[in-house]
Amino acid sequence: MKTIATILLTFLTFAMTGFAANDSASRTDINPALLYWQAVAVMPDRSAQDHLFTNEWRGRGLDDEFRKLIVSYDSSFKLLRHSARQKVPCDWGYDISEGPELLLPSLAKAKLFAQAARLRMRWHLENGRPNDARDDFLASFVLGRQLSTDGVLISALVQIAIENILASGLAENWFRLSPETLRQIMDGIAAAPARGTIAQCVPTERIAFRDWLTRKIEKLQKVSNDEHEALKGARKLLTSLASDEGEGPASPKADQIIEAAGGTTAGLLRQLKELDAVYDEAEVLMRASYSQFLPGIRAFNEKVRKHPNMLVHVFFPAFEKCRLKEFAIQVKIAMLRAALAYREKGEAGLSQVVDPLFNEPFQFRRFQLDGVDRGFELTSKMRYMDDWNVSLIFIEKDGPAFYLDGKNAGKKMN
Repeated sequence: MKTIATILLTFLTFAMTGFAANDSASRTDINPALLYWQAVAVMPDRSAQDHLFTNEWRGRGLDDEFRKLIVSYDSSFKLLRHSARQKVPCDWGYDISEGPELLLPSLAKAKLFAQAARLRMRWHLENGRPNDARDDFLASFVLGRQLSTDGVLISALVQIAIENILASGLAENWFRLSPETLRQIMDGIAAAPARGTIAQCVPTERIAFRDWLTRKIEKLQKVSNDEHEALKGARKLLTSLASDEGEGPASPKADQIIEAAGGTTAGLLRQLKELDAVYDEAEVLMRASYSQFLPGIRAFNEKVRKHPNMLVHVFFPAFEKCRLKEFAIQVKIAMLRAALAYREKGEAGLSQVVDPLFNEPFQFRRFQLDGVDRGFELTSKMRYMDDWNVSLIFIEKDGPAFYLDGKNAGKKMN
C-alpha cells in the first residue's frame, strides 16, 4: 500500500514534468530584472571559480574540475533562459536622479554570466547538447541587451562588451556548431530586444550628471551659511566628478573649474546651463552614420578641447570611443551573419551580407597558423581609433589558441 508521502511525491513529479514539457504554462509577464536577480542569488561564488575563468581552454581538453564548476551555473542559466522569454519591459529599478552616486551592481554580474556562457557553449557542444549551447548563448545575449534599458552609458558599454564576448564564443566554436544551430542562433539574435544606443544614453547622462550637479549646488546655496561654505561643498563635488569622469592629466581640477566660472556658485550654475547646447550637439552626432561621424567627431573634439567652460572638459571626452565601440559591434554581428552565409553557400554567400558601415561585402581570407589552415577571417574597412581594422577569425579546425579579433588578431596566445 502506498504511503501518503509516496503519493505526494508521485503527484509532484507528474505535475513538474507536465509543467516542464509545456512551455506555454510558463509566465511571460514577469519583469526580466526580477528573474535576473534570482539568477544572481543562486550563482556560485566567483572567488571559487578561478579555474574556469583564468585558464585558456581553447586548444586543450576540459578537465574534471572544469566540469564540476561549469555545472554549478545550471540554476542561474535556467533563470536566465526564463528571463529571456519574458514579454514585458525590463525595469532594473534604478533611480537615475542619484547621478554618479548610483550603484549599478547588475553590470559585473551580467558580464560574468556572458563569460560563463562562452565556456558553457563548448561544454554543451562537446557533450552533444547543441540546443543547450544555443539557449545559454541567447539567454546571455538577451541579458546584455536588457542591461541598456536604463539608458546609462556604462550599461550600454557593458552590453557591447557582452556581445563581443559572445561573438568570440561563436567564432571559436564555429567548427562545433551545425548550420542548423547557427541559423537558430542568428534568428534568436534578430529577435532579441533592440540594442540600447549611445545616442539614447546622452539624455540620461544629462540627467545623471548635469542635472544632479545643478541640484546639489542649488541645495548648497540654500543650506550654507555663506558663499564661502557653499563653494567649499561645490569644490568637494567637483573634485569627485573630475576624478571619476575626466580622462588623463589634462582633465581640469576643481579649482580650475571654479575659477573659470568666476569663483562663485552662481557662475557654476550658469556654466552648467551652458552644457545643454553641447549635450544636444553630442546626441545628434551619436546618431550620425559612420562616414558622417568621423569628420563630425573631430570637429566636436576640437570644440571640446578649446571650450572655455571647464565642465565641458569633464563631461564630454568619452563619446568618441563609445560610438566607435558601437559601430564595431554592429560590424561584428553582421560578420556572424556573413560567416553563416559562407557556411551555407560558400564564397557566393558572402556577398549576401554586407558590412553595415560601407554597404559592401567583408574582406575574406583563409587563415593559417604555423602553416595549418585553421579557418577564415572577415575584415571590415572600419579602423578602430586609426589603430586596427575590425575583424573576426572563425575557427574551423581545433588547435593552439590565438587571438580572434582586435589589434592582435591572428597572433598566437602565449
